[in-house]
Amino acid sequence: MASKGRPYRTLVVGGFEILVGRGDGDNDVLTFEVAEPDDLWLHVAGGRPGSHVVVRNQGNAEIPRNVVEAAASAAAWYSKSRDAARVEVHFCRVADVSKPRGAPSGLVQLARWKSVHVVPRRPATDSG
Repeated sequence: MASKGRPYRTLVVGGFEILVGRGDGDNDVLTFEVAEPDDLWLHVAGGRPGSHVVVRNQGNAEIPRNVVEAAASAAAWYSKSRDAARVEVHFCRVADVSKPRGAPSGLVQLARWKSVHVVPRRPATDSG
């Protein structure tokens, strides 16, 4: 799926569409305008700058572990942690992501999350 001109890159892993934000303002659009409440949201841990990543979850299915790990690897790749050996990535439902009042573009807070440690990898199915 082409994503030229959109505020995100589009990947497909295991039949799940993965959207990767392109910058701070685009991350806000992806997280708060494009994503649905039951989609999965991912970002590198520790306050490091990076792309917001959303795994589309139509039908509110259980997202397979390999899809979560692929999305987390993409989040790590499109972050300032790209050169690290392993990166911690937080993930949660989009419904658990909010924007503090007056926060700059791209900054969010999470009500609850889980973590996964992954190797940063350029996604093989990157289409933009």
